[in-house]
Amino acid sequence: MAKLNRQVIEALRTTATRLQGGADYEWGHAGACNCGHLAQTVTQRSKREINRMVGGEWSEHLNDYCPVTGQAVEDVAAQMIAFGFTPSELADLEWLNDPRVLERVPGRKHLRRNDRDDVVLYLQTWAEMLEREPV
Repeated sequence: MAKLNRQVIEALRTTATRLQGGADYEWGHAGACNCGHLAQTVTQRSKREINRMVGGEWSEHLNDYCPVTGQAVEDVAAQMIAFGFTPSELADLEWLNDPRVLERVPGRKHLRRNDRDDVVLYLQTWAEMLEREPV
């Protein structure tokens, strides 16, 4: 689970607010998708830079770890993990399918991975879940 800290919760809320405010969203673009937007918040990089660094699908990018050290091959994933997120949480964000988050979503359990409003709801619910976790 993400490291419980104010920084992680604020990153989730900031990302949700930016998306809610109409930021460019495109699920098929590694810099403007679900993980791409969170990466923009965490790394302060542009969607173009993130897209270049990820070089394809987030799910594949998150698997690019050294099997010996467990260290990320690419900077953007390493920064997000150092920030406090786990690779599995980031993969779940891309697909909006973490059962711990979904069980807390008011009124529904299935979210559309490529729907801006569902991404905002998922991020907000995730932040609320982390705030309620015992330290």
